[in-house]
Amino acid sequence: MEVNVKLFATLRDGRFKEEKTNINENTQVSDVISKYNIPKEEVKICLVNGRDADLNQTLKNGDTLSLFPPVGGG
Repeated sequence: MEVNVKLFATLRDGRFKEEKTNINENTQVSDVISKYNIPKEEVKICLVNGRDADLNQTLKNGDTLSLFPPVGGG
């Protein structure tokens, strides 16, 4: 299966902005985070196909996973 992974802000440091990756069936969001050596505590917002998701959500072929660190502003 193939999913599109998008990293935002500081999660891109030393990594990539967007990448397609092959995963096995029953792969969860947390598995993809681990695959890219991203500490789970650095991921504060997780979206699958633009909808809020948690780390235990199972991904499907063609999904887009977007990962964000804590975001501040004002």
